[in-house]
Amino acid sequence: MRRRDLLRCGAAAAVAVGVVYPSAGHEKPAAVRLGVIGVGGRGTHLLGLALKQGVEVPALCDINEANLARAVGLVEKARDGRRPEAYSRGPTDYRRMLARDDLQAVLIATPMQLHAPMAIDALRAGKQVFSEVAAAITLDECWGLVRAAEETGKMYMLGENCCYWPHVMTILCMVRKGVFGDLTYAECGYVHDCRPIKFNTDGSLTWRGELARDYTGNLYPTHSLGPVAHWLGINRGDRMASLVAMSTKAVGLHDWASRRFPEGHLARQVRFKVGDSTTVLIRTAKGAVIDLRYDVISARPHPTTTYYSLQGLRASYESRTESIWLDGRSASYKWEPLDNYAKEFEHPLWARWRAEAEGAGHLGGDFFVIREFLQAARTAGPSPIDACDAAAWSSIMPLSAKSIAEGGAPQEIPDFTRGKWETRTA
Repeated sequence: MRRRDLLRCGAAAAVAVGVVYPSAGHEKPAAVRLGVIGVGGRGTHLLGLALKQGVEVPALCDINEANLARAVGLVEKARDGRRPEAYSRGPTDYRRMLARDDLQAVLIATPMQLHAPMAIDALRAGKQVFSEVAAAITLDECWGLVRAAEETGKMYMLGENCCYWPHVMTILCMVRKGVFGDLTYAECGYVHDCRPIKFNTDGSLTWRGELARDYTGNLYPTHSLGPVAHWLGINRGDRMASLVAMSTKAVGLHDWASRRFPEGHLARQVRFKVGDSTTVLIRTAKGAVIDLRYDVISARPHPTTTYYSLQGLRASYESRTESIWLDGRSASYKWEPLDNYAKEFEHPLWARWRAEAEGAGHLGGDFFVIREFLQAARTAGPSPIDACDAAAWSSIMPLSAKSIAEGGAPQEIPDFTRGKWETRTA
């Protein structure tokens, strides 16, 4: 690929993903002063990645004392014995941590039901915010997040790691270079067996189980929808305008519990709202259609996880076989391996950081979400996945539930950019 084409691909992709590149200067950037709310397995993993990228960690918060002690020890080891202050007095003690004036940014890795309230509190406390997915579970929370970012001017980033997978970013470069032409259709899904992690060993519900008990619809849209939204330029040239949703009956979790817990056990008495499989059809303002599936209950091989398809006027892509077909370039009606084009359309981030990203978790996506957040926090630059993106993607949860409750009735998707979607670039 010629250097001119590489730079053009990188610039276009930077607009689409909101990539923040480091400054050209040689001075060492100031360390971001980061606090972490939630240091279970996921939060501790992200904390470790952030420490490797040079952050200072003055404070940590978790209501689980064992998790908190482990994370404190991790910071002490990485920072020559400097011990962060620990907050664990109860579910709202994070607010006491947010009152500190030595925190520049906050990473939130708590159960999903807490993401939006904590992110809104952190923004209004003057902190830059990184949140695990999804961003919110109600429309009020989605709008609350957007308003908090607008009114405070603080940077918010949703940590959607799937957007940074190497094959996802290869397709993004191809889209921005016009290989696909006009985009008409995308299919994506989050499909794998998560039944065991909805229950604790004693049969009580985890936060995932509580979500399935209390809500219906697509309860985890962003892993599948995020990459597709970037390919289609959602909120940056197009927007999701409406959806319809349908769901199967809810039988899988009860069946799973009834075969693993004894007669009369409370786990067998829970009635779950979420259907085993949910399909959402989304239409964009410019006439593209997204077919979005969610199923974490049906019996199937666990590693299935996410899949993606993309259709344009001149190309097709299918992630389940990692195959692509380019009209006029591929052999007549014969799929090719995407790897045939991986080098030609390698994203600049992967060209620069591949060695560091590989092995960091989630196909390298974990490295990039932390890196891009810290770059934006240091420079007060635009967020790669901002509050409007987070709200739009997460709004699929309540809107799909409403469509299902109304027999598959169409639902309008709010314009969280307030009319700026055609002209936004960051």
